[in-house]
Amino acid sequence: MSSNSPPAGGAQIPDSIAPGTPPGFPQLGRGGPPYPPPVAQLGGQPTTVPDVPISAVFLFLFVAGAATHMTIYQRNRRVHGRKFVFSLLVFGFCMARIAALSLRIAWALPRHRANVDLAIASGIFVSAGVLLLFIVNLILALRVLRATHPRFGWGRPARWLGRALVGSVVAVLVMVVVCSVHSLFTLDADARAKERDVMLFAGVYLTVMAFLPIPVVATAAVLPTRAGDEPEVFGTGSMRTKMGLLLFTSGVLTLGAGFRAGINFVPRPITQPAWYHSKAAFYCFDFVVEVLVVYVYAIARFDRRFHVPDGSSGPGDYSAAWEEGSSRAESGATVSKEKERSGGHDGSEV
Repeated sequence: MSSNSPPAGGAQIPDSIAPGTPPGFPQLGRGGPPYPPPVAQLGGQPTTVPDVPISAVFLFLFVAGAATHMTIYQRNRRVHGRKFVFSLLVFGFCMARIAALSLRIAWALPRHRANVDLAIASGIFVSAGVLLLFIVNLILALRVLRATHPRFGWGRPARWLGRALVGSVVAVLVMVVVCSVHSLFTLDADARAKERDVMLFAGVYLTVMAFLPIPVVATAAVLPTRAGDEPEVFGTGSMRTKMGLLLFTSGVLTLGAGFRAGINFVPRPITQPAWYHSKAAFYCFDFVVEVLVVYVYAIARFDRRFHVPDGSSGPGDYSAAWEEGSSRAESGATVSKEKERSGGHDGSEV
């Protein structure tokens, strides 16, 4: 193939610079790997304007989100003696987004625009971070199921299925990273075609994972309660509010994941991107959606609503601690009334 002939949809990219490669990519394909992508990418090549100011705004929001969730975690640990690990997971997600946005800002600067290391690292962090939110929502949905239907939710099939799903998210992440990076270092058309199939599967699978808490919560809401399998109470707030919070966050995460998966099925040449490859689409369906979830978690105080006793492993464990706390509260109220009647003493000194 001549280096001057444009590549077809699945054809090899020439060893030299790919024809029509936009500014910022020329050194990626000059004289060897890594090679520029043959199709348009979501968000395209970042530029100083508008990417730097927009990314800076989101960077600030994720820094504030990380500080908020870490503060919540530390306060719960030190003051209340409980460790709500999901606050740490959201903190970790915010840190991944801080890294992704920092890399994108650096990549957008003229002197780094052709830096392949920044391009690859930025893409990996953008793809990887959101999986933490999928895992958080899935486990919280399982808590709702276990509270409303303890025997079913704590049953061995549901327990092992939940673990397998969480593990599969990690496996799919590894697949995405390996295929994304390898595709930039090969010209083999067959290898690239197989890697594209893997990426398409991963996009659909992760969309399903983002959506999965919705049917889990729906099952918890509509499944009839069996005799001897009474619902349990955990955390603060009503079960309806917990379900609504999960439905909302899962819905917006599914919107973002579905959009990212969908555009992979309608590729466009790198020189002819569609509207769905625009920077507006990139920031809205990635970062706007995620910022919304991070702050909804914090404002709704999901650390209080979804807290369960440490070591919970079977039916009755959720409500046992709640009933114990209620008994202590009632005892405290009784003691206070006795003190009032006895002039401020606890009765033993009357």
